[in-house]
Amino acid sequence: MDGGVGLTALLVAAARAIETHRRDSLAQDVHAEHFVRAAAACADWPVRIGQVPEGDENPLWGRFARYFGLRTRVLDDFVLGSVHDGARQVVLLGAGLDTRAFRLDLPSDCVVFEIDRAGVLAFKQQVLTDLSAAPRAKRVPVPVDLRADWATALTSTGFDPAVPSVWLAEGLLFYLPGPVETYLIDTVDRLTTGGSALAFEAKLEKDLLAYRDSAIYTATREQIGIDLLDLFDLGPRPDSAGHLTARGWSTSTRRPFEFTRRHGRGPLPEANDALEGNRWVFAHKPGP
Repeated sequence: MDGGVGLTALLVAAARAIETHRRDSLAQDVHAEHFVRAAAACADWPVRIGQVPEGDENPLWGRFARYFGLRTRVLDDFVLGSVHDGARQVVLLGAGLDTRAFRLDLPSDCVVFEIDRAGVLAFKQQVLTDLSAAPRAKRVPVPVDLRADWATALTSTGFDPAVPSVWLAEGLLFYLPGPVETYLIDTVDRLTTGGSALAFEAKLEKDLLAYRDSAIYTATREQIGIDLLDLFDLGPRPDSAGHLTARGWSTSTRRPFEFTRRHGRGPLPEANDALEGNRWVFAHKPGP
């Protein structure tokens, strides 16, 4: 694992580990803490909220980690709902250390395709092998950079565009240049048939700089040395939800705080909030 986006994958893993050990956990990922402990760069990061001196008052390991826990739960539910509706292919774009193939109750005929850089997937596989972890559905790693021809790499590993599929771009798009995001959305549209679904996380353009001194950004930079604003692409952001709507998809754009209220836990709005501009987009491609 290298720096930059590789470290953000470990940050999310640490957040999932903390969420897993909460008594009121929204999502369970028993593998998450093992990723954190296996990487020298973050071996001393907390994996339980009790290991954080300020507890939930810590902006990074309290509020931000709870956000990741909420996001995990919401997207878990989205995948499971799509599979219940007939999707039998799951595509994880920028999969990182995602373990949905191992922890979700997926049908045996479901296939999970994990697209990410070779180094990320190799690190993940080594940890899972050491744990003797077995996936609940067929798992197909697709080692390719999303700035390259990932569509060919995906279809060459067995993905069938004629079969309904569900796609996740979790915590991904705001790291990509706008044209790359547009290409990704266009490609998902091209590779999907009716009955398919896509969920992704977006960030309002003004939010990328408006809250640069927010508690979340500051704590992440000072406590673990990750400057998220240096990693985000600060160029103009495309309206990907609108783009999908124009192509016939039905889309719903939601604020994460709506799901906090639904589940009774998770982050709520605050002043100077780095999460203020975050949006979760849920899209469905109608059947014939």
